[in-house]
Parts: sequence; C-alpha cells; structure tokens
Amino acid sequence: AYALNSAFMRECVEATPVADGRAKDRMRYLSKQMIEAMSPANFAATNPEFIQTALRTEGESIRKGMENLLRDLQQGYISMSTPGAFEVGRNLAVTPGSVVFENTLIQLIQYAPLTAKVHAKPLLIIPPCINKYYLMDLQPENSLVRYLVEQGFTVFLVSWRNPDDSMGTLTWENYLSLGPLTALEVVRDITGDMQPNTLGFCVGGTILASALAVACGRGEKPAASMALLTTLLDFSDAGELACLIDEGMVAAREASIGRGGVLPGRELAQTFSSLRPNDLIWNYVVGNYLKGETPPPFDILHWNCDSTNLPGPFLAWYLRNLYLENSLRVPGKLEVLGVRLDLGKIDMPAYLLATSEDHIVPWTGAYLARGLLGGETTFVLGASGHVAGTINPVSKDKRSHWTGGDASNALEWRAGATEHPGSWWKHYAAWLAGKSGKKVAAPKAPGNARHTVIEAAPGRYVKGLATT
Repeated sequence: AYALNSAFMRECVEATPVADGRAKDRMRYLSKQMIEAMSPANFAATNPEFIQTALRTEGESIRKGMENLLRDLQQGYISMSTPGAFEVGRNLAVTPGSVVFENTLIQLIQYAPLTAKVHAKPLLIIPPCINKYYLMDLQPENSLVRYLVEQGFTVFLVSWRNPDDSMGTLTWENYLSLGPLTALEVVRDITGDMQPNTLGFCVGGTILASALAVACGRGEKPAASMALLTTLLDFSDAGELACLIDEGMVAAREASIGRGGVLPGRELAQTFSSLRPNDLIWNYVVGNYLKGETPPPFDILHWNCDSTNLPGPFLAWYLRNLYLENSLRVPGKLEVLGVRLDLGKIDMPAYLLATSEDHIVPWTGAYLARGLLGGETTFVLGASGHVAGTINPVSKDKRSHWTGGDASNALEWRAGATEHPGSWWKHYAAWLAGKSGKKVAAPKAPGNARHTVIEAAPGRYVKGLATT
C-alpha cells in the first residue's frame, strides 16, 4: 500500500500543470518529505526489525532508544555520530598552526610548515560561514589543509565566528570587508607577497569571488589565482535548495530578521538535512530510537551537526540578490562596498571544482562560472556529493575525477572529459604549484611584528557554540 500510494503521489505531482518550474520543484520536494516520512520502516508497529530487536534484547533496545531520544531532544538535534567521539582540538582540526589575527568576525590561522622548503606564494582559504571551518581540517588522514601543507604550501585559513545576538546586524558587505579583504591584507603583510593564491568552498567561494570582484573593481590585482570548490556564481541552476526560496519566503525573512536578528543554526541544518531526509533524518530515527543503536563515529557527520547561526541582514541580502534575483552574474547590477560588481574583472587563473552528485550546488550550475570570470579557467568534476566529493583524501584515493578543455556548456564538456582514478587533490596541488613560485626556506615562526601569535590553532572562534 505504501509503494502504491507513493507512486500515485509522484505521478500526481508530475501530472499537475504548473507554469512555474520552481513551483513544480517545490511540489516534488514536499511530496518527497511526505513519502519518506510515511515509510512503514519509521514506525514501531510496522517495522519488523524493531520487533525482532526488542524480543532479542528483552526490551533493552526500547529502553536504549528512549534514552537516545531524550538525549537528542535535550541537545536539539539527531545524533549522527557517536556522542563524545570527536572534539575540535583533540582529534579534529589538529594540524599545527597559530591564530595570528582576529577581529569581530574572523580569526586568521597560519599553519606551521611541515617541509623544510615551501612555495614562495602563500594560499588563503575561505571556508563557508554557514558551517565550522574544520571540514577543511578533519583528522590528519583526511585533512585538505594538512595535505596542502605537506605539499609545501604556506596555508592561511579564515575561521568565522559563530554569530550571537550581538552580531545580528552584520551584512554581506561586513562579511566581505572583515573577512577575505582583511585576511588578504594580513597575509600580504606577514608574507610580503602582494598576490596570494586563494581558495573558497561553497558559500565561502561566493564570498571570496565577490570580495575579489570588489578589489578588481578598485583597480587592484588582489590575488594570483582563485580556486572555487562547489561554488555558485550564477544561481540559475541552484539545485533543490532553490525550490524553497521564493518571493514570499524571502520577504518573510526580510521582515523578521532582515534589519537585525539571527537565523538559528539548527534551523539551517534541518533545512539541509531535509534535502536528503532518508539518509540524514529517518535513517537515524530508526537506528537511534526504534532499534536503540548508537551511530558509529563519523567525523563528517559530527561536523554536519555542529551548526552555526547567520546574521539576518547577511542572509536576507544573500537570498534576495543571489538565489532569488541572480544578480551577481549581471555586470554592474550589484553595488558592494561602493563598487559595481563585475565578475569579468576577476582576471586571474581560476580552478573550479564541482561534484557529480551534489544536491546543493549542481555541477552543471557550478560550470556556469566559466562564462562569467575574466581569466583562464580550469574545470574539474569530482565523483560523489557536495561534501564527500570535496573531502576525498589522497590517503584513501577513492573515487575518480574528470578533466577536460573548454566547452560552451556543461554537458558538452562532460562528453569530452577524461576520467582519472583517485582524488582531485593531487590535480589541484599540481595546478597550484604552477601558480606558487619557486621553493624557499620555510618561515621559522608564524606572524610578524605587527601580527603576533594570539593563540594556538584551532582557536576560540571555531569552538563557539550556537547561542540562539
């Protein structure tokens, strides 16, 4: 009966005449939520494994399941990894480094060299501000930061502060000026290199590209290169998330927190989980609560639950101008920090990574950046999804990646692309080495006279908990 009703609901959605494609996508999204929520596996009376486990354990699984439920209700989210298995600074984000600068929004980490000689040109990484930065520095064997340091790169990384109510008036302009633009100035001052390499991931890439567009619009030459990992600049193909964003939703956010306030991190995390409800919600409802199981330790899922808040004005501007009106792609349409943004003025070489199963940033949407940027672009497609495809360590060297030349559209590029076994990290490291100059002696100490060590990495900001 469930299978029949599910198929009928899907057929009704597809048969319903809707003029607006985004409305049809919203219908698909909502029907998926209902279909997956009503699965017989999610209920004690209709899940035979619940009954068998309860009999085998003489009811202990039910007691343990209730204990798990009460714990998760108290903490405010479903446990996806063994509670207490991971801790930032203990077994996550442990690559040696120092905080060499901080302001109200960021800490800047300079990582200690792991080689006697390093490339002359440093790399600045801008992670997404909607999550904690340590996805880029999980455990040593799957840390992108550590891998790049081991390849002889001097790495700096922005650690965003988790906004509390006192930061509820921060805007998109604040994030650009206090974030990448300030971090670039500090990196230049410490290293003496006027054009660092840069890398941004997800919305961190959108923030980075916007900041570089501001600098280029001022007539500066801010960076030697830019890498964007699973990043949208043209939001016309914005994936499943876009179906939730319409005029009514954006106007409601503008009215509630657009002039001040904070979007709770848990609400944002629940929205992302709802894009994959079977994998990220109901799988754990069944395992944790019906069967009384403890989820296995998984660093990425621990990070996934470590959510952050967002300032209302920042979020409202982002939703309206990028997702809803898609204005960043139009030269001169947006004015930020007194500059009319034109992505075509970003004329440094760009490395663009997308992942083939990404439901947040579709790879075909990420490909559109090639038509907006003014410099030479290298596009690489990794296997798997938004996170697993990006954090694909060389130590395991799983999955594949594809490279190719120029093409007028994504599907044409894919048809002519060449598959390479293993992680894309090696390809990027080789590309970055060609943009990073000769090898020189590694710095003996972090920072300089103006930017002294504040504390050891990972720093205070990444440990800040969501307070709203």
